[in-house]
Amino acid sequence: MYPDYMSKSLNKVIQTRNKRFELAKSGKPVFPPMSAKERDDVLHKFHPDYKKSRRKINIGPNKGEMLTTEVTDILESHSRIKPEYFDLSKPDYKTDILIIGGGGGGTAAAITAIQNGAKCLISTKLRLGDANSMMSQGGMQAAVTKQDPPTRHYLDVIGGGHFDNKPELVRVLTEEAPEVANWLEELGVVWDKLADTSLQVLHGGGTSRKRMLSSRDYTGAIIMRTLMDEVRNHPDKVNVLEFMPTVELILDEQGKCAGGVLYNLETEEYFTVKAKTTIITTGGFGRLHIKGFDTTNHYGATGDGLVLAYRAGGKLLYMDSVQYHPTGAAFPEQIAGFLITEKIRGAGGQPVNKDGELFVYPREPRDVESSALIRESTERKNGVETPSGRVGVWLDSPLIEMLQGEGYVQKQFPAMLRQFIRYEIDITKEPMLVFPSLHYQNGGIEINEKCETNIPGLYVAGEASGGVHGRNRLMGNSILDYNVFGRRAGKYASTYIKSVKLSKLSLDHINRYEKELKAAGIRTDRISPVLLPSYTPEDVRKRQLTAKYEGTLR
Repeated sequence: MYPDYMSKSLNKVIQTRNKRFELAKSGKPVFPPMSAKERDDVLHKFHPDYKKSRRKINIGPNKGEMLTTEVTDILESHSRIKPEYFDLSKPDYKTDILIIGGGGGGTAAAITAIQNGAKCLISTKLRLGDANSMMSQGGMQAAVTKQDPPTRHYLDVIGGGHFDNKPELVRVLTEEAPEVANWLEELGVVWDKLADTSLQVLHGGGTSRKRMLSSRDYTGAIIMRTLMDEVRNHPDKVNVLEFMPTVELILDEQGKCAGGVLYNLETEEYFTVKAKTTIITTGGFGRLHIKGFDTTNHYGATGDGLVLAYRAGGKLLYMDSVQYHPTGAAFPEQIAGFLITEKIRGAGGQPVNKDGELFVYPREPRDVESSALIRESTERKNGVETPSGRVGVWLDSPLIEMLQGEGYVQKQFPAMLRQFIRYEIDITKEPMLVFPSLHYQNGGIEINEKCETNIPGLYVAGEASGGVHGRNRLMGNSILDYNVFGRRAGKYASTYIKSVKLSKLSLDHINRYEKELKAAGIRTDRISPVLLPSYTPEDVRKRQLTAKYEGTLR
């Protein structure tokens, strides 16, 4: 239920709705897309990436580059372990492939690897499936219609990424999309379909054709459930260790990746895994709350894969680029940052300001749309303030029922409807208050089309990788990404294990990294991987540290 003081603004949304509906129904442009110059201008003035949010990193493969400050912080940190305490000659586990991360990329990799005869061990921080993959709502892009060849999908991805994508990765992503859609359906995913049984496809921001496949607004959950079930069907081939994140990689003396050190969150014990090859699928860093933004991300998204690979010598790409989803919930504040799928705008929902005015084309690419919302809420002061001082604009969801017919929201967005009805807000009758929310890690560990890194035996797939999306990801390409490259990682890793021979295992790279920190004059008490975010207020944290060092903390 919205506070009474918002009623004046809500009434203006209602008063302007019929006019906006008539324009939308007529097919006339309600608000034109921005020109290239307008997009560039709004990005440079209002997108958080262009604010003073970068810091030079002084150690490692990317030394001298300007990275997002919070990323530099976790990279310029100490390890959780002391190498001398580990006897690597007697590993606790042995396997063909160590998969670090139990989300969509990790499960897709495992399924493909076991089909190729490999045995896998999945090390996951929380439970299997506790990942951003589970939380995706809107859908997956795939060029499956006659009027939409993969080449057009390719061009949309390249343009959306500001032409900074690695072309070979985009080619693989878009060419294999139709095959992935079929593969998922064969595994059990139920795609939304039309009355003639053809696949339903919708628009997303930055797309030139309708190509968004979906399972209502439970798309990620449906796909993740299907992938998890398939993994669980093969306990003899996939060993899943829950609440046991990997905190360091293990190399052999020749520099090949040879497993990892795992930490049991419940018993606080460490375990070592010897693996012929390793795949990182740890997802992104949303819980670092870049620039203080609320986030759509799950609790464990703290960028762990970046730290593991970087300490071992892995090269990172585009770690100065962050995606903010245009429509995160700004109210109710209990769910601040909660993802409101772009599919809402694809179906006709419109972002309007406090006066009920549409101020931006609803389907601009995400970075442009977010920047426009920030501009409207801040510089133009046309946002609506919440009781705690947050600010947002309206996302006019009742317009969808007028355009698509009564019952459309219930059918296509049941999860969204239920989420807001808990707070006495019926999104078929009232708009949602939204503001950009930290959503996706555009960059990551650099890979080639085989998911290989510059470290032999180390593969990466999904959000932890960099180069696929350039500096901005289009809606629906994340689900596609972790499936395409998760399967590829599983395929090429299971081929690699047939010929690799490991020498003596080593953690010397951690000692070398510590020496780099010291030589660079970096003095810090930070430890990474972060594993779980801390929401302890700064003043309380300082008192705890003081008590700890004085010996009074119990």
